[in-house]
This record gives sequence, C-alpha cells and structure tokens, in this order.
Amino acid sequence: MTPAQRTFPFLAASQFAVALAAMAQSLPAQGNLDTIPRLVEQDGRHALLVDGAPFLILGVQAHNSSAWPAVMPRVWPAVEFLHANTLEIPVYWEQFEPDPGEFNTSSVDMLLSQAREHGIRLVLLWFGTWKNGSSHYMPLWMKLNPGLYPRIIGVDGRRVDSPSPHSVAALAADTRAFSAFMAHLRAVDSAHTVILVQVENETGSWGSVRDYSPEAQKLFDGPVPQRLVDALGASTAQGTNWRAVFGANADEFFHAWSVASYVGAVAAAGKKEYPLPLYVNTALRDPLDPGPASTYESGGPTDNVIPIWKVAAPAVDILAPDIYLKGDERYRRVLELYARRDNTLLVPETRGDAEAARYFFMALGHGAIGWSPFGLDYSDSTPGAFGVPRVTEATLAPVALDFRLVEPMMREIARLNFEGHLQAVSEPEAEHMQKLDFGRWQAVVTYGAQPFSRGRDGLGNPKPVGGALVGKLGENEFLVSGESCRVDFRVSEPASTLQRDFLRVEEGAYSSGVFKPTRIWNGDETDWGLNFNTEPRILHVLLGTY
Repeated sequence: MTPAQRTFPFLAASQFAVALAAMAQSLPAQGNLDTIPRLVEQDGRHALLVDGAPFLILGVQAHNSSAWPAVMPRVWPAVEFLHANTLEIPVYWEQFEPDPGEFNTSSVDMLLSQAREHGIRLVLLWFGTWKNGSSHYMPLWMKLNPGLYPRIIGVDGRRVDSPSPHSVAALAADTRAFSAFMAHLRAVDSAHTVILVQVENETGSWGSVRDYSPEAQKLFDGPVPQRLVDALGASTAQGTNWRAVFGANADEFFHAWSVASYVGAVAAAGKKEYPLPLYVNTALRDPLDPGPASTYESGGPTDNVIPIWKVAAPAVDILAPDIYLKGDERYRRVLELYARRDNTLLVPETRGDAEAARYFFMALGHGAIGWSPFGLDYSDSTPGAFGVPRVTEATLAPVALDFRLVEPMMREIARLNFEGHLQAVSEPEAEHMQKLDFGRWQAVVTYGAQPFSRGRDGLGNPKPVGGALVGKLGENEFLVSGESCRVDFRVSEPASTLQRDFLRVEEGAYSSGVFKPTRIWNGDETDWGLNFNTEPRILHVLLGTY
C-alpha cells in the first residue's frame, strides 16, 4: 500500500473510539453519551465531545446587543465569511423573564432555528445577575426594587454598581430563571445545536474588592467554611474568621467565595434540568504584574482564586479566561494558568485583530478546546471597542485565514490534541525559530525564510503573523500545516549523522475523517522544507533517513 492510499487518521480514530468506550464506563450517566455534549479528561488532556467525538470550537462571539431578530441578518454573513463552526451569543435575562415567573423563549427559539439553518453550533451566554461586574441585564422588575435586589456597598459605605452575592432574593430569582432556560433547551434542542452554556458573564465587582454591607460583614467576621479550609490546606483552628485565616488576601478571597457560591448554586440548578457543560468566563488580572485586587475585577475566577472557585462551584465545569491582554508572554502565561488537570482550557473571548489572530495556534498548542474572538459581526454595536475596529471583511480576514485552514480537519485536530499528538505554535515577537519534539523527530518551524534558501533561522515576517501545527500520525508520519512559515524535520539525536528524507509529501483534504490526497509535493516544494503562505494547505508527510 502506498502512502497516498493510506488513511492514517482512520486507524487512530478507531483506537480513540475504544479508549472513549472504556472511559465512558467510568463516567456518571447523564443521558446518552453519544449525543449530549460533554467534557472528558485523560492524562491531564481534555476534549469536548459533540456527537460522540472530539470537537474544536472555531468560534466567534457576537456583540452584546446582537441577539435580536432585526440584527441577526448582520451576524450570519460574518460567521460564514470567518468559516466559524460555532457562534457565541447572549440570552438576556431581562428579555427571557419580562415578568416574574413568566418566561419568553422566543429569542432562544430564534437562535436555535437560525443556527440550524446555517449549520452552526451555539454557545449560549446567560447574561443574568452579572454582566461585566454589573447587574444591567436583570429584568426591569428587579431593577425597580433595589432594596430586595441590592448592589454591594463599598468600604466607604457607598453603593457600587455591582450586584451583591449575598442577596437571597436575587439568587432565588436567577436560579429559577436559569433553570427554566436550561429546561427549555432540553425540551427543544434534541439536535444538540447548543454545545456549551456560559453562566453569567465576567462575575465580580469593579470599584470595591468586596461587599461591605452589614450582611456581608457578619459573614466575613464569621468562620471560614471548613470545606474551603480543608481544600486549601490552610492551617487554622475551627471557627477562625476570614481575616485570621487569609490575612491581606481575606477581602478578595471572601468575595471570590461569595460570588462563586452564588454562581455555583445557579449552575447546579440549571444542570439538574439539563446536564450540558457549563463554564464561567473571567476578566483577567495581569498574570505578570497583577497589582492589588482593587485594580481588577475582584470576585471572579482570576488565576489566584481558581482553587476557591473549584471548591465553591463544582457544577461549573470550566473557568475560562477572556484574553484581551497584549504581548506573547502575557497571552502564553494566561493559557498556562488556566490549562490545568482540573480545568479544561477554553478561550471564550479574545481579541480578533491581525496582531492577535496568530494566538489561535498558541491556544491549540496548550490544548484548548475552543477559541472565539469577540465582536466579529457586522452589527457595529460598539465599533472600536477593545481594539476591534469597525468590522469589515478586511478586519475579519486574519481570523478567517485561521479557521479556513483548520475547519476541514477540525475533528482530526481535536482528536490529535486530546491524544497528546498535536503541537502548535504562533510566531514569537522576537525569535524566528521554534523546535517541536516528537520522539525520533524534531519539527523545526521558521518564519520569514526566503522560499529558495536553506537558512533554518529565517528573518521573521515583517509583523509576527505566522503559526504552525504538526500532528504525529505514526512513528514517521505527520500531519503538517501552517501560515506564513516553513516547517522542516530533522533527526532528534544531536550526534546522529542521519539526514531527513521526505519519502512522500501529499497535499489533500479530509472527508468524513479520511485524508484524500490531491497531489504530491516534490522538487521545489520540498527541497527547501515545507513552505506555507496564506493559502490553506494540509500535508501528510512520510519521513525517512539516508
């Protein structure tokens, strides 16, 4: 059998199916494992299973006010141009429950219907008690009763524009509404168009590290819950208060516990109705220079309080970073902090400009199950916000290039990542060469090399826009693709005198999980390494030595 006849991923997919069946026996039953989207973990790696197989979210998040029938015609053309497979879009509590206990599902039904028509999956964002630290999406009947549904009180005694996590009435109302929302999804979405649900949006508070109301202060002066003390391994006597246990961090840790407990209760109630994977997104603190809690949104799942959220909100499956920070080092550090054995890496919001599009590859390289730039639709609700210019095809093009490349092999990339056989990198700001180790072989990625030169280092692209992904299909067999880069291979052993030989390089595409070659690369296409420009190309490579 020639390499051109081989269907490398087919055998790997069969092996994966056996492993998945074994894992499924150890997982709690929550409906049909083959159909309900779910998260799985193996050896610290994670996958989102959709229709029973790993799924990579190539997402786009719409503007905040785009989920209305009059605006959606300006959303779908952008989704189509981007080659996205998933739309993240809000469900507004104020629209869903216009009167207490009366639920209007028309917006949800509209999104489901249109998504199915366009062949797109949905991630629905519950804009409930919190949206960017405020309570602006609460129904009008709640906003008109601030005594029953209060905002927090700052250290100076003044009200702050953030909801109190200690309001029993607000928690009861949000729990009731979110449960109704999830129950409706269970009833009308047997096709599993919705694959994830976000609970709240960027929880926490700006302008005050915590709630200083009398009710909150009484809890703060009381004992730290013992299950939190046990989980964190804190050294304390039974009944010791927050300040005594956590010192200078007490205010922030108390607020994180309070917010997480509230959100965890909402999530648990919704999951009882319909056990879809749930996540909470977070407004980040600077991972390299965080500063005091007063300088960022305190209370949400920032990197320093992830363990607190894990204890307080076990029904929340993923704590997900919204990455708007600039610079390779910061972006990479955020990915490292949230890619944990106990936490699936998902980037639900990020910049989608030309400078940031390459971070898609960096996220893949850290095992992300999805990556979704914010505000890439034509509604122009907030032109210029978060560094996103008015959306045109030109502004969409960098992300569209990423998604055009990966969309045809999305399932294969997700599976290889889950198996630990994928490595992906984005072009660094300073260095121009990266080395990826695959046992016997080392893949060498360079940027800015001239098409007909043997220099391995390259000079870098005029701006760092490149990226590469390499998947190991067998001992000497690889899937290779990239943008604005060169990928070559060499024998890993430094003392070896063996040279790399491209036995066969096939360009092609995936169809139903099987790679189908369209041509063989040779001569100028391989003599100088494998060069990728801005045209989506997928290569299967068989290596040898001489």
